[in-house]
Amino acid sequence: MKKNNWKLVLFVIVFGFISMVLVACSSGADSDAETDSSGEASGESNGSSGGVLNIGLSSNAATLDPTLYTGKYESQIMRSIADTLIVYDKELQNFVPSLATEWEPADDMMSYTFKLRDDVYFQAGEYQDGKKMTAEDVKFSLERSAENSAQNRLDGVESVEVSGDHEVIIHLEEPNSALLAMLTDPGNIIVPKEEVEGWGDQFGAHLVGTGPFKLEDWQTDQQVDLVKHEDYWGEEPNLDGVTFKFISDQSMMTNALRSGDIDIATDIKGQNREIIEQDENLELLSTPGLSITYLDMNYQQGPTADPKVREAITKATNVEEIVEGVHQWGGGTVANGPLPESSWGYDESFESLKAEYDPEEAKSILDETKYAGGFEIDLYVLETRVDYATIFQNQMKENLNIDVNIQVSEWGTLTDTISGNKAPMNIGGWSWYPDPYFFLNPRFHSNQHGSNGNGKEYDSEKVDELLDRAISETTDQEERSELYQEAVTEIMNDYATIEFDNLDIATGINSKVQGFNLSADGTIYIVSSNGVNISLEE
Repeated sequence: MKKNNWKLVLFVIVFGFISMVLVACSSGADSDAETDSSGEASGESNGSSGGVLNIGLSSNAATLDPTLYTGKYESQIMRSIADTLIVYDKELQNFVPSLATEWEPADDMMSYTFKLRDDVYFQAGEYQDGKKMTAEDVKFSLERSAENSAQNRLDGVESVEVSGDHEVIIHLEEPNSALLAMLTDPGNIIVPKEEVEGWGDQFGAHLVGTGPFKLEDWQTDQQVDLVKHEDYWGEEPNLDGVTFKFISDQSMMTNALRSGDIDIATDIKGQNREIIEQDENLELLSTPGLSITYLDMNYQQGPTADPKVREAITKATNVEEIVEGVHQWGGGTVANGPLPESSWGYDESFESLKAEYDPEEAKSILDETKYAGGFEIDLYVLETRVDYATIFQNQMKENLNIDVNIQVSEWGTLTDTISGNKAPMNIGGWSWYPDPYFFLNPRFHSNQHGSNGNGKEYDSEKVDELLDRAISETTDQEERSELYQEAVTEIMNDYATIEFDNLDIATGINSKVQGFNLSADGTIYIVSSNGVNISLEE
């Protein structure tokens, strides 16, 4: 249970003024900073430096409406304009206060009570002049998300009750200890009802929130300009403004960073990693992200319905070779099971659970089945993951005489095929919150049959029981972690999936950027109650 009291709030406020740890997550440090293997940079901030920070995003933003957005590119902008009730700390291990000062679940876990700050003001907009945020605004925003979110970003919330001038109670349909993680999503930012109803369908182009910066201008397909919110409730931003520039071409993104057109370049991949590393004025910050690339095997149909066949395929797969082949310039690390290392549910014991690459043993295991001597099977994959598929295809032919037919599909067709249990094999990717619930339940719980996550129709009563207990019995992170570790053990022993890699979150920064935190979930905070406050060295 995460209950925060006034002492924690005081600590966060004082800490923000007396210490600034420069973290290498999305930005960097000055030229004298030292960077450790975790991606953290150290250096002294010069206080309020002013200036405009220019950030390159690798895709356009379609909308800033929290109920409609679908991409992380949009969320990066939204986080600087508006706030959630709580946020993760910089290590993504615990929650810290934002608009809420403290919170507590009911004994039956059917509701959570949140106490709210009483000094928060919205930015002035077209339909209100910068009013004070109330509990009614929180109720409106969260119920709007629960009812209208395009991606169920507040799934399981029944209603929000205003229980005081600065207090709300979130009522759930059933116990759900993952609620707090959901509340950190920018889809659950707090917005003023007046602006939402006033703008109607156009609110996504005129987002108003309580954040450190307000929306000033949006040049479609080019950039979004933000300026400092003078009535921001938190620590004063060190910057006068932030500009997000849309640069879809990776080479152009790198060139823009090198020329000084942008200060931060996101989603750095391939050879561009080395180009940035070799530039003395730049720094490449890279850390394993909250993402998994995996190969799923159909659990109910075809050859892989036989557990011996799945085991043989797993032991005939040289994961290290696949990861090295795909990531010639770096950017990916070998995965140890279905939880990424950045998740608080990950345990080092998972590495010992992995099947060792042993093609001779794999062939012997396959020979015990009716598929001895090999067979033919289809593998469905997106164009962007064909390189994984090609190396895997070669390994299967060489080690087990299995002919893998690579079926390249666009996203819509691929998801339809997988969710309909029509893919004998598929290669996919999964990325979400640090809470293990968001990695394990969608991919392995039987109630997710027919979904993109568990289209393979993995089915285990033991795993279902463990996953259900982890979400409904306790909010204690240590107790939940033990249940998830037991579930992962069961899953890995069933050989239902082969995890390839954890993709790195990689960001290039100019050396004048200070105080940037490289987060494993890719989130860019410019100013946040978790201690981040970026500045520019003159």
